[in-house]
Amino acid sequence: MSVLRLGPVSAIVRPRTAIVTAAAILVAVGLAVVSLGIGDFSLTPPRVLQVLFGGGTAREELIVNTLRLPRAALALVIGAALGISGAIVQTTARNALASPDLLGITSGASAGAVAVIVLGGTSGQAAGLLRSVGVPVAAVVGGLVAATVVALILRVVDANGVQPLLVGVGVSAFFGGLVSWMMIAASIDDAARVNVWLTGSLNNRSWPELAAAGTVTIVGLAALVPLAPRLATLSLGPETARSLGLRPGPTVTGLLLISVVMVSAATAVAGPIAFVALVAPHLARMASRSPTPPLLASATIGALVVVGSDLVARTVLTPIILPVGAVTAAVGAPFLLWLLVRGRKASA
Repeated sequence: MSVLRLGPVSAIVRPRTAIVTAAAILVAVGLAVVSLGIGDFSLTPPRVLQVLFGGGTAREELIVNTLRLPRAALALVIGAALGISGAIVQTTARNALASPDLLGITSGASAGAVAVIVLGGTSGQAAGLLRSVGVPVAAVVGGLVAATVVALILRVVDANGVQPLLVGVGVSAFFGGLVSWMMIAASIDDAARVNVWLTGSLNNRSWPELAAAGTVTIVGLAALVPLAPRLATLSLGPETARSLGLRPGPTVTGLLLISVVMVSAATAVAGPIAFVALVAPHLARMASRSPTPPLLASATIGALVVVGSDLVARTVLTPIILPVGAVTAAVGAPFLLWLLVRGRKASA
């Protein structure tokens, strides 16, 4: 264990966590390179690398750099954002089952985005502008509303055990009902568009979506830097944190705000990709043998999970391309059940 200092900010670096993070980066980038070569026009990984560094033909550069690279890069960015968001929520809530999707935050973001998609019309310059700007803003607002509702409910109920999960189920059901109502009231074209978006998909994503998600993720990481060292203290409980000179209230609020904005932005761009925010921090914590989910390891493993799931989605039923959210749900749901069973055995 060593301490890394950057100006007034310091962080504890564990060798095992650093190794896990580096390994996850290598695997995630490797999967992304493989993904860039898969399609009707296939390329080997070495050839993909040549194209990326300017050594390809005009056709290869069009296919790799213009058509496939935004999707692969977006998978990495969204996975990192979801992994960090999940690590923040699990640490601040001190609950292994806490994650933005299980607490209803993703559902709130989805409801906000769907409202703009449905109300924005189907054509015209105004509709396009409303969707490009309004969907991310509405998703963030919806996520913040959902997080606020969950926090207010947990103030008046016992927040031990799986109680936060039950509150999240209720909040998710409420926003899910709103989405269903809006789909019924929408036109056929808008309802079909929303239905595809709700599965969590990276299909037909391009550079503007990557720029939006990447900007929010980078800003979120920058805002997280001064707050990240306090996460370990918060994991000890509010009373212990106060005794160590930390004000839990403002710190938790700032951390959760960052988490909500990042997961809402990811949801706005790709739709709700389930369980990544739950699975990635757990895998990071288990692999690094850390008492709390390490942020960087959670981010890199989240990126690995999404890019790997997208690779499976594109190849398992070729030529059919599945939504990446369907793959993460198929993996994440059993993982959640395993966590519930393990938690029950541990408390027995």
